[in-house]
Amino acid sequence: MERMKAILTLTAALAFAASPLMTTGFAGFTPGQFPVPQVDPPAQPAGYAFSIWGLIYVWLIAGTGFGLLKRDTHPGWDASRWPLFASLVLGAAWIPVAQLTPVWATVMIWLMLAGAVWALLRAGPQDRWWLRTPIALYAGWLTAASCVALALVVAGYGIVSAQAAALILIAVALVIALAVQWHRRDTPEYALAVIWALVGIVVANAAPANWPVVILCTLGIVALGALAWRGAVAAR
Repeated sequence: MERMKAILTLTAALAFAASPLMTTGFAGFTPGQFPVPQVDPPAQPAGYAFSIWGLIYVWLIAGTGFGLLKRDTHPGWDASRWPLFASLVLGAAWIPVAQLTPVWATVMIWLMLAGAVWALLRAGPQDRWWLRTPIALYAGWLTAASCVALALVVAGYGIVSAQAAALILIAVALVIALAVQWHRRDTPEYALAVIWALVGIVVANAAPANWPVVILCTLGIVALGALAWRGAVAAR
C-alpha cells in the first residue's frame, strides 16, 4: 500500500506540472471575470514572482520520485503522501477551472493549501531537501496565492474595496504563514516562498507607492525572515 501511495503521489506531481501545458496560456484571473473588474489589484504580486512555479514543479517531481525509489515504505514519507496527493490532484485541474470561474478556483486553491500544509506538518524530519523542501515551497507559495485569489474575489464581487481586500488578506496570509513556520521551524523554505510572494507584492505596489500595502508586506517579510533564520540556525 505504501508503494502504491508513492506511485500515486509521483503521478499527481507529474500531472500537476503538466497542467499548464494542457491549456492555452493562463496568466491569472482577467479583469472581465468579475462584476467589478480587477485591474492591477494591489494584492497581486508582480508578474516575475510567478516564475517560482517552475522551481516548485521540478522539485516536487524530484522529491516524489526520490520518495518512490528510495523511501517508498518509510513512515516519515508515507505520512505526508495522501494530503500531498489530494492537493496535487486538485492542482492538476486548477487552471481549467480558473479560466471558467474564479470563485470555484478560489475554493479549490484553499483546499490545495490545506492539503499542502497538512502534508508539510506530517512530513518526517529526515531527507529535508527531498521531502520537506519541495512541499514547503509549494505550501508557502499557496499560502500567498490562496489569499491573493480570495482578495480578488471579494473585491471583484464588490464585498470590499480592492485596497481593503489586499490589506485584510495579506494579514490573513501572514497569520497562516507565521503559524505554519512556527510549527515547522526545521523547514525555513516555507517562509522563503511566502517572502518571495510578499516581495512581489511590494514591487507591484512600489510605483506609485501604495504605502499601507508596502508597509504591511515589509513587516511580514521581517517577521517571517526572522523566524526562518532562527529555524535555519537550529536546523544546522
